[in-house]
Parts: sequence; structure tokens; C-alpha cells
Amino acid sequence: MMRHFGLLTCLAAGTCLFSPSVMAEPVALLHARLVDGTGAAAKPDMTIIIDHGQIVSIGQAPESGVRTLDLHGKTVMPALISDHSHVGLVDGMTTASRNYTRAIILAALEQYRRYGVLTVTALGLNKSPLFDQLRREQHQGVNPGADLFGVDQGIGAPGGMPPEAMVDKMGHDQIFRPHTPQEARQAVDRMADEGTDFVKIWLDDLHLTNPAKPPLPLLGAPVWQAAMAEAHKRHLRVAVHIHDLDLAHQALAHGADILAHGVRDKPVDTALITQLRTTGAWYIPTLSLDESTYYFAEHPEVLSQSVVYDAMSPALRDTVADKNWRKSTLAKPASAAAHGALAMNERNLLALYRGGVHIGFGTDSGATPLRLPGFAEHRELVLLVQAGLTPLQAINLATQQAAALLGLQDRGVLAVGKRADLLVIDGAPDRTISDIDLISQVWQRGTPVSDGLVPKGKTP
Repeated sequence: MMRHFGLLTCLAAGTCLFSPSVMAEPVALLHARLVDGTGAAAKPDMTIIIDHGQIVSIGQAPESGVRTLDLHGKTVMPALISDHSHVGLVDGMTTASRNYTRAIILAALEQYRRYGVLTVTALGLNKSPLFDQLRREQHQGVNPGADLFGVDQGIGAPGGMPPEAMVDKMGHDQIFRPHTPQEARQAVDRMADEGTDFVKIWLDDLHLTNPAKPPLPLLGAPVWQAAMAEAHKRHLRVAVHIHDLDLAHQALAHGADILAHGVRDKPVDTALITQLRTTGAWYIPTLSLDESTYYFAEHPEVLSQSVVYDAMSPALRDTVADKNWRKSTLAKPASAAAHGALAMNERNLLALYRGGVHIGFGTDSGATPLRLPGFAEHRELVLLVQAGLTPLQAINLATQQAAALLGLQDRGVLAVGKRADLLVIDGAPDRTISDIDLISQVWQRGTPVSDGLVPKGKTP
């Protein structure tokens, strides 16, 4: 027996087949638990009516003849939004400039979509004009996969962050490394002319992330301050890569709009809370970044979980299964440093959240082979709760607040008039945050586009 709901066909066993075409006719989702993304408690037995890509009604009975889908026992919530990711850097176990291709980027955006992340911000190391073209195409829904925003190249120190060893043969088409304030202004103007959504500046010497190696050079203050001033002159916000509290203070004092990582060297002070609140700047903790350094080496058993297995390339699966790789990874000073950084990051996140700071949502996924697109965002939710937030608060950061950081008014919450980017989950992530792994359907612009992550009898 088969049940038909417009372009959605569900088999009696529960497997759904989806068409990528836009669903032009209205459809009513019935009997769902609604988590709207605002932080409000779930509402049981709700009806959501979608038409032409938008939510047109919540809580009202559908008109006669409207196609329906019974979601009894399932939770509906907004799709996740990433404020800090990367695309086109990783292929298998390689991180290289040659990976910046249309095919690799679109494959990553499709993986984000399958994991329920329907808006992705690629925060630097992008090549124009390919990035600019793909960004336009994703905005228009030309290709499958997540919507795409981000920074074009970004600005780092000559010989400094991000290190040349991180992305093989990374050149000036992926990052600018100005020596002078004038070169910094020219780099900003180039990105502005290309249509970048933000300007990204790296301020970090990696001395705590990689304690076994000497610190990297930092951008001189006149250089990065000139870049910030020029960005604001061009009406662009500035996202700053930081690690340490002192540099966070300095960046905010000179106009940073977004701290693109959490403070991980020492506890945040009241002065930072005041700076963030006074300026209205945003803070993206990226908790899972440090955890990814050691997570798979410590937990190879997760390979038996399809939510992990399916997110990995075959090369990464083989690497994680290698006990020698796991042993050497855990023996590195960087792994011990990452444990300490995560603990400090979680402590600081909770202090800033309680202090009323604007908190965004991101993971730095896609920057290394271990930061898996989609799965990293699921881990970030778990770590937010581990840090002391409630599941509803964590979901709010990953939906409504993440959209607000990007200035997007059309998504991030489930409400009348909003874009119908939503997840159908076989569980209650507002109660148990790990239930985010139980995505059974993904809807994008009002159209079912993926049967999600719920295993359909498959075992790795």
C-alpha cells in the first residue's frame, strides 16, 4: 500500500521518496509536535500548512481537498543554520587548494542538507568567481543542497594563520596576506567588489592550539585595524578568528562585529561581556572544533553508527579504524590542548549566555577531514547542552539566533510567513538533544528533499 501526498510518496514501511521539484500545491502536516525555534516549549498535535515554499498557517485545520501528511509521534522543528563552516577544502583525507571545485562544494552542500543544515556560511578561504557564482545559484535554488553565504578570501598574516600547511598550495586566490595597511584596504575592496557577505580576519598565533610548535606570526595591529575600518566603510561586517581573551578584547575595541570562535585560553571577564553587549557583536563558540581533534580517536565505536559512518569518506573511515592512527593522535600535545580548550570554551559559553550576549551557531566544519559537514553541527548541539544550556536553548541558537546573526528574516523559526525549511524528527530533541540524529525528513522551501538520517535497514 502506498500513500501519496503531492510530490511526497510514502511507503507503508515509512520510507519516503522525494522529488526535487517545488511543491506548488498546499500540503498540511498533521499531528506534529512543534518546536518553533524561539526557545518556547513544544506544542503537541499541531497542524502546519505549507504553500509555495512558505508556512501559511499553524494550528488551523486544512481546507477540504488539501493534501495531508500525518506526523503523529514526530517532532517538526526549523532546519539548522551554520554561521561558521567551510566548503571546497577537503576531499577524503586531503585538505588542498585543488579541492575547490564545483563538484566537491555541491557534494558538501548536499551532505549539509541531508543532516538538516539548510543554510551554510563559508567563512573564508573561498575562490572567486566560483564561490560567488555558487552562492547566487544556491540562493536561487538552482542546485540541490544547502543555501550558501560567506566570506570570499579573507585576510591572514604573511606566514601566519591560517597556516600554509593547512591547505596545500593555498594561494592569493583563497586568502589575502597584506603586509601594509594599504594592502589590507585593497584586499577588503576586492572582496567587497566581489560581493562578499562579510570580511574575515585571522588573529591567532596557534601557540595554545599546537603547543609543540613555535607561534605563528600575527597580523600587525595597523594592518588588521585598517582592514576593519575599510570593511565598515564598505558597509561590511567583520568576523574575527580569535582564540585568546586578550585578542578578543582588542578586536572588539576596534570594531569586530563577530568573534568567529570561542575564547579558550582563560575565563572570560566582565569586561568582555560588557564589550559584547555594548557593541552588539556576536560570539560563535565552535565547541566541536576542538573536540574533533580527538573525538574519533577516542571513540572509534561511533563507526558503527550510520549517522557517523555516512558522513565520512571511505578514506576517513579507514583512518579512524586504524589503531595506530588513534594511538598517535591521542599522544599528540594538540589533543591534550584540545581537551583543555573545549572545557574552557564550554565554561565561557555558559558565562556569556547568562550574561545576555548574542550567541551564534557554527562549528568550522569542512575545514579539516575530521570536521564532518552536518555531523559536526549535531555534535555542536550536544556540546552546547553539555556546557549547561537546555536542549531548547541550544536549538534556539542553531535556528533563530543563527539566522539573526546573518540578518536573515525569512528563516530560523517556524511561523506564518517564514520559509518552510524544516526537519521532521523521529524523537524529541527538545528533551534529548541527541535525537537530532533521528531526522526522517528534510523539507527545503516547502518541498521534501531528503529522507534524512533515520536508518532504513542499512548497516555499515
